[in-house]
Amino acid sequence: MQSLHIVSAYDEELQYLSKRIAAMGGHAERMVEQAIAALVTTDQDLARKVVGDDTVLDDGQREIDDKAILLIAKRQPMAKDLREIVGVIRISADLERVGDLAKNVAKRVSSVADGRQPTSLFRGIEALSNLALTQLKEVLDVYASRSVDTIGFVRDRDDQIDAMYTSLFRELLTYMMEDPRNITSCTHLLFCAKNIERIGDHATNIAETIYYIVTGEQMPAERPKGDKTDRIVIKADASPK
Repeated sequence: MQSLHIVSAYDEELQYLSKRIAAMGGHAERMVEQAIAALVTTDQDLARKVVGDDTVLDDGQREIDDKAILLIAKRQPMAKDLREIVGVIRISADLERVGDLAKNVAKRVSSVADGRQPTSLFRGIEALSNLALTQLKEVLDVYASRSVDTIGFVRDRDDQIDAMYTSLFRELLTYMMEDPRNITSCTHLLFCAKNIERIGDHATNIAETIYYIVTGEQMPAERPKGDKTDRIVIKADASPK
């Protein structure tokens, strides 16, 4: 009886960690959605809410770290159980960073509001965030289902996110070159776009961790990494105005 009780308690402890990851994931998604909504509509009250909500993810990561380390010390897990616990620690760190990136976007809302930019720029930001959010939601679904046979799509979409970010980077630079008055707000939008692109990277990290938890193997190393903004050069028009 005592042995069964110990196993049951062990299962409950593992399930608790999984539930906390699911809760953190849902909170991170909402933060990103609200941060982008605040940016597009210049809703500074919503932006302040996003900044304040970041503490939930900070607290969640600390709790998961503490419980995971205690579980390792108490249960001395092996094989898949050990991968599960170490994976939870890694995933919670990625989700905490997603929250930080959403908060960073929200903190720039007031600065962007001071100089309104063309609607096309905000459409680009929204499109980029939709891709990143889809990436995050689908990878959290994979964590719940453990259906790693579909996980290859994550890397493909990460490449799409990088390409869209590169295009948006080029467009923002062009606006700054056309009118120096755009420089301040466009610079803030560049940082926002980079934060969103990084959310896609963290979603890909989570996918790789899930694959390791389930299979015990690392995903192949050919993951496409990095945008191509380092290759962009916008030449100034030297002709007299």
